[in-house]
Amino acid sequence: MNLSQKISQAVKDAVRNIYNAELLEVELQPTRKDFEGDLTVVVFPILRVAKGNPVIIGEQIGKFLKENISEVSDFNVVKGFLNLVISDEYYLEFFNSIKSIENYGHKPATGNAVMVEYSSPNTNKPLHLGHVRNNLLGYSVAEIIKASGKKVYKTQIINDRGIHICKSMLAWKKFGANETPESSGLKGDKLVGNYYVKFDKAYKEEQSYLVAQGKTQEEAEKQAPLLLEAQDMLRKWEAGDEEVVSLWKMMNGWVYEGFEQTYQNLGVDFDSYYFESNTYLLGKDNIEEGLKKGVFYRKEDGSVWCDLTEDGLDEKIVLRSDGTSVYMTQDIGTAIQRVKDHPDVGGMIYTVGNEQDYHFKVLFLILKKLGYEWAENLYHLSYGMVDLPSGKMKSREGTVVDADDLIAEMASTAGNIAEELGKLDGYSDDEKQELYKMIGLGALKYYILKVDPKKRILFNPEESVDFQGNTGPFIQYTYARIQSILRKAIDTGVPLDADHKELHIKEKELIKQIALYPETVQLAAENQSPALIANYTYDLVKEFNSFYQQVSILGADSDSEKSFRVALSKKVSDVIAAAFGLLGIEVPERM
Repeated sequence: MNLSQKISQAVKDAVRNIYNAELLEVELQPTRKDFEGDLTVVVFPILRVAKGNPVIIGEQIGKFLKENISEVSDFNVVKGFLNLVISDEYYLEFFNSIKSIENYGHKPATGNAVMVEYSSPNTNKPLHLGHVRNNLLGYSVAEIIKASGKKVYKTQIINDRGIHICKSMLAWKKFGANETPESSGLKGDKLVGNYYVKFDKAYKEEQSYLVAQGKTQEEAEKQAPLLLEAQDMLRKWEAGDEEVVSLWKMMNGWVYEGFEQTYQNLGVDFDSYYFESNTYLLGKDNIEEGLKKGVFYRKEDGSVWCDLTEDGLDEKIVLRSDGTSVYMTQDIGTAIQRVKDHPDVGGMIYTVGNEQDYHFKVLFLILKKLGYEWAENLYHLSYGMVDLPSGKMKSREGTVVDADDLIAEMASTAGNIAEELGKLDGYSDDEKQELYKMIGLGALKYYILKVDPKKRILFNPEESVDFQGNTGPFIQYTYARIQSILRKAIDTGVPLDADHKELHIKEKELIKQIALYPETVQLAAENQSPALIANYTYDLVKEFNSFYQQVSILGADSDSEKSFRVALSKKVSDVIAAAFGLLGIEVPERM
């Protein structure tokens, strides 16, 4: 039983003893900074079962707690709030119990696994800014859930088939002159993306020509020879035409190499990959099964539907009249296949933009109606768009921000700001470049992850690399500062594990903040929100900096104070590193 649970139980006991009444719930909250105390009992809800003046009730319960709970050393009542002062002994004992725990706040895996899907790109273009938020969110949520005590599989589905892929292939075949990533020096995904743009340009020229010949715009779009050729190529691919499949494999291979480089640069990884070319035929058997169960019904034209009107949704087609599947069919089949591949999976999280909210409501409901137990544990990690201030870091097309360009730009921005501040004197060029990348990526990841996933973000590169305020570099800088203190402590032979009896108020505040880490991890996992971890870390760092400014660490009066404050600083840095690890952010040893 932790302290909050112990106090809650004691408050219930007090109400039973003093007022002969049963209290079902106790409302506890951290004491406000402007009052003396550590934990506050909100008295107003108690008035439902214990009638009287809230101040007197607070005083009586406070007296009972002080007499019956050793950890409560004092109390005060402000209006309807009972503020409890927790003893130094309790916090010292707590700190001593956790200071040597390596994975403090993280639990080993138990129970069913969770599968987290993220990234899910198309193989006709490079990853862009939207993919960056997707990858950072998916990766971080996977790491947080893992830290909360569950096994996690990270996966993605790659959209590697369809007309958009054939457009890039056809353009390369027509205009490519056998260009390869090696011959051009381009990353494979960029090379293929260029041919997608070339197709679009040539296609528009053909449309203009047809409109000039008297066709309507709609006719021109449908009859342009290039599109007809791309459609023919798709039919050949589906029929297994050797030449088309060979070209498709070669160009997709280039793209995967390019993606892998971007994922490495971004610091994300995957345990398994699903390819739409393997999954697009899945789901049809499940539709037959659903027809037998009465989950689906067949219309006169032969198409198959699911009627979700009683659930407040629409009717949804799951099989066309010609027997071909729709995206919903594939998603049903893929979800079922994933559990077959990983029988320990008890739930899935799909990291997909909020424009797909309705799609996932329908998918999850259909899977529940089909009777899959794990369908109760499906979650759509829905997120908003990322915008940039106009004119910043736009790609040559002027519309999409390329992920690789963004990562390089962030390192460059970090370098410019660090040079201006003169923070990296004495570093070699290689060390500087490594650090610029770490700071730039940390700035990017933190800026994106500190915002609730559902909110749209206006991403400002310069603002994100500020060394002050709620930013990645500010937190990285504090971590590096603590490492410097620890190095000096070793050099000057500060004794370790000296006995410490009395806490400075700033030491106590810091321990209280450290104590919140395990529950923050659990809360972030339950809410699929890296923002809770990001903002917790910022609060911890603010608390440390306040401690650093008001309390001397290495210049403390006694060996026991020095030793304790060094150990406390080390634990703060351990928690910063662990929390930032959950966000996929590295921390520098010096800065």
